[in-house]
Amino acid sequence: MDSEGALELGTQERTGPTGRVLPDFPTPAPLTAHGPARVIAMCNQKGGVGKTTTTINLGAALAEYGRKVLLVDFDPQGALSVGLGVPVHELDATIYTLLTERGHDIRDIIRTTSVPGLDVVPANIDLSAAEVQLVGEVAREQILARVLRPVLDDYDVVLIDCQPSLGLLTVNALTAAHGVIIPLECEFFAMRGVALLIETIEKITDRLNPRLTVDGILATMYDQRTLHSKEVVASVVEHFEERVFHTVISRTVKFPDASLAAEPITTYDSAHKGAEAYRQLARELIARGGAA
Repeated sequence: MDSEGALELGTQERTGPTGRVLPDFPTPAPLTAHGPARVIAMCNQKGGVGKTTTTINLGAALAEYGRKVLLVDFDPQGALSVGLGVPVHELDATIYTLLTERGHDIRDIIRTTSVPGLDVVPANIDLSAAEVQLVGEVAREQILARVLRPVLDDYDVVLIDCQPSLGLLTVNALTAAHGVIIPLECEFFAMRGVALLIETIEKITDRLNPRLTVDGILATMYDQRTLHSKEVVASVVEHFEERVFHTVISRTVKFPDASLAAEPITTYDSAHKGAEAYRQLARELIARGGAA
């Protein structure tokens, strides 16, 4: 290879799909102690953008790096719970129980997973009734924060998988959180709701949770073969600049395959590029200060 070709190859290696120079995100040092947790809401009112996939696989990648991670399934569909092998239809108590009934200990609801250091608070269809029941509660936006408080010192990161809406459950998640990650499908129509979501986040920051910040916007379902995906990523970076993660999650059949196997892609196919992408996202989040 001539020197010009080597230079071109080096440039490609340094430039990620976002068109920016891709930093070297170092492998994080092991932790000597755990807690208190940083709470992150995985949020987008549009469905099918990769919230649950990202919650599971980012959580698993953080656990690989020695972090203690708690995943909170906050979607009545219960996809996160199913994707980790929890038998949701057999559960007597879920996150819904903690929200609507006093006297329950969250530690009794938490389930361990097949990934060391990764636990989950499961949900099922019962959660769909919670918004109606919480409407009349005092400080109804802060109920999830109260539920999580007893275990925050036990974990380094808490990831909340929100339902695709901006209703009371999502407001609870944003009120309990320190940060928000916004998964954004690489499709032009997906961009339309992000401005509304950020406006909602700003209102919650102003009225309910002054510590809340946007940790980053994550481009998902990227297809490097299409000009459309590349144009969407370029437009997102142009609009939101450094709020956009350098890490981009590509579209692959391995994600639904791993979900069917009820495990993260990091264990289902550890060497797959999708697993490596979520490990990079974990390193980037830690480097940004978004996780311990």
